[in-house]
Amino acid sequence: MECVFCRIIAGELPSKKVYEDEGFVAFHDIRPKAPVHVLVVPKEHVEKLSDYPDSEEGERKLGALFRTANRVARRLGLEGYRLVVNVGEKGGQEVFHVHVHVMGGWG
Repeated sequence: MECVFCRIIAGELPSKKVYEDEGFVAFHDIRPKAPVHVLVVPKEHVEKLSDYPDSEEGERKLGALFRTANRVARRLGLEGYRLVVNVGEKGGQEVFHVHVHVMGGWG
């Protein structure tokens, strides 16, 4: 497996997990850009957000991803936060496995 997030999910690489359920895992970013910077990652490998189908199934999966990001932010006690998704190389995506950055903790 070459995908670093798949290796984290499989337990092959260490991470500081803050949340896990049957479909998602959330862990601290190793290069944080905010006082709190956590990545929410689906366990299913999908390279980029735009790869989800334009269908009810895609809508369900995207909804679950953002619902989980919101759940993680609440568990972290964030009153305000940013959700960031980089899509594709030209969109700044560095790891090609869908993930949402949950960033907060300012002030």
